[in-house]
Amino acid sequence: MKRAVSVSLGSPKRDKKVVVNLKGERISVERIGTGGDIAEAKRLFTELDGEVDAFGVGGVDIYLRLDEREYPLRAALKLVEGVKQTPVVDGRGLKHTLERRVFELAKADMIEVLGEMPHFRQAFVPVAVDRVGLAQAVVEVADDVIFGDLMIALGVPIPVRGIKNYKLVARMMLPFVSHFPMSMLYYGSGGSEHEPKYQKYWEESDLLAGDFLFMRKYLPADLSGKTVVTNTTTTENIELLRERGARMVITTTPRYEGRSFGTNMMEAALTAYAGKGRPLSDEELNALIDDLELRPSVQALNKARGKR
Repeated sequence: MKRAVSVSLGSPKRDKKVVVNLKGERISVERIGTGGDIAEAKRLFTELDGEVDAFGVGGVDIYLRLDEREYPLRAALKLVEGVKQTPVVDGRGLKHTLERRVFELAKADMIEVLGEMPHFRQAFVPVAVDRVGLAQAVVEVADDVIFGDLMIALGVPIPVRGIKNYKLVARMMLPFVSHFPMSMLYYGSGGSEHEPKYQKYWEESDLLAGDFLFMRKYLPADLSGKTVVTNTTTTENIELLRERGARMVITTTPRYEGRSFGTNMMEAALTAYAGKGRPLSDEELNALIDDLELRPSVQALNKARGKR
């Protein structure tokens, strides 16, 4: 049986191991969290090198991609500097394929749940820098899109409106982000909430999209009527969104035994399945998404309420 392992800087409380069946081939898929212990993560990567078929890097990206250019995150790359044999992926391939196509792939299920394919008045993407594919997908289904990277990630109270303006800001910032220390790249995965911030943008938007852990930090108490597009949701995460009144949640990766894995873990599973001994190209990933019929998870949580 092939084996894909995600070594994550995140909390071990979110660890899970399942066997997935991809067209008759069984793949062992496992997440190992180190609770922010960088030395332990490096040890696991080095110790398991050559023993598993693909690695996922969780809790932090090792590259950020904007259009055709990739920016290395130098501090994060040190995590895997001891890996010499096993292919390493950080999920950015699926972020620019599966997440880029999320509404296309989820269309049939959304129509079944809602009776129609929705179009949104305003979307809020708290942090897009590591999910530009999802951000571009959101632009196609919303009249207005607000990006909160400067506010949420850097504490600068300036919203960025529209993908064109966002890319201008990103092109200026990413060369500097490339040199950020790990303390600025890893933001934890305990799921703790902070005092709500920038509530105007949360409240005015009927679509919220992005990394769930970034969202949860400042998530409003009332999500009535909102659609949430996110990643790596547990049963507890889904119940939290239900309790706060969210209309629907779309998790970009498939669910296995009640839990979705991160894009890095799913990309590692696909890399192991393909057996090429290297990361897969976007074209190869898109072909596998279609061949294996990988689909986002669409869950209706509450009936839509009237306008507040």
